[in-house]
Amino acid sequence: MEQHQNPRPRRRTTTKRKGSKKSLWQQLKSLWQQWPLTSNIVAYMLLFFGILVICYIAMNLFTRHGERLTVPDYLGENVRVAAPDAKTHELEIIISDSLYIPGYEGGIIVDQIPRGGAEVKSGRKVYVTINSFTQKMVRVPYVAGRSLRQAKNMLDIAGLGIEKLIYEPDLATNYVLAEVVNGITMKNTTEIDIPVGAGVVLKVGVNSESNTTIVPKTIGCSLREARSRLWEQGLNVGKVVFDDGINKLSEKDAKVYKQSIGHNVETTLGRSVDLYLTLDMNRVGESSALSDKAAKQLEEERLEQEKEQGGGADVIYSEPLIIADEPATEPTEQPAAKPAAEQPKSDNAIVGALRESGASDAFVESEEDEFF
Repeated sequence: MEQHQNPRPRRRTTTKRKGSKKSLWQQLKSLWQQWPLTSNIVAYMLLFFGILVICYIAMNLFTRHGERLTVPDYLGENVRVAAPDAKTHELEIIISDSLYIPGYEGGIIVDQIPRGGAEVKSGRKVYVTINSFTQKMVRVPYVAGRSLRQAKNMLDIAGLGIEKLIYEPDLATNYVLAEVVNGITMKNTTEIDIPVGAGVVLKVGVNSESNTTIVPKTIGCSLREARSRLWEQGLNVGKVVFDDGINKLSEKDAKVYKQSIGHNVETTLGRSVDLYLTLDMNRVGESSALSDKAAKQLEEERLEQEKEQGGGADVIYSEPLIIADEPATEPTEQPAAKPAAEQPKSDNAIVGALRESGASDAFVESEEDEFF
């Protein structure tokens, strides 16, 4: 019999990997275990810088860093046309206010922020002021029976102005005798609505002995400010002349560079002063300097004239000296005693007449506000 030899069984050989490399995670874990404090510090630093990088990338995405757009000039355009155009420039128009300018259609943009030509980032809002579609109406306050200054302040608060000052003889200067609106003489029960910015006619009293005023300086002022200053001094606004190139949209930026009656000139109450306005600020500055120089010269001349006439405190000492030089027979007649005795009687008669007419209170109030 043939004997079959069993094959030699195969041995399982295991190969040992000498010096096998550890994975990155295992290496980090090993370092962490060997140096726990240092590893924590490094980890926190990496986390901190990672947050900074993420924030930087996010800010560039949301703020569009480096992207700039030029804002178009929408002044004079209708807001319905400007709004779609703004979207094409990645801008948004927001109506922030409205006012009424006669002669312009409703919806016209009369002001914008930021201005045309400014560089902004995309998505920026452009705030505009448009011309109102309907004119706003306000109730006219009753100002008769008050001083001119009080009446002007009440009209200012209501958004109104003074169309004209008409002076009439009266005991009290700058005391409002009557208020006329659209040809109607106002009473304390009258209710009339007129457009914002419109003016009323004021009939103002004037005493023949105090019928002058000093012209204020309006050079460098806007038209609104100039009108206010003239009205406060009892003067009317005459012609208003704008330089060429000034339209309804740019009128608010114009300044007075010339007035028909000079600054610091003494004139009669109710007189009209013409105003000339420009957008050239260099011209305004030059005119202002010349006006100040002329006003200073007028003030010096006025002071010299008062000294020559013996005005001021010198009169108190000059009168006794003149009386002392007169003959001894003349003081016995005492010619001035009679007018001095009659004067209180005349004043009492006036006050009594005012009380009978029920206007004594108004007279006292206007007497305090006779001069501004």
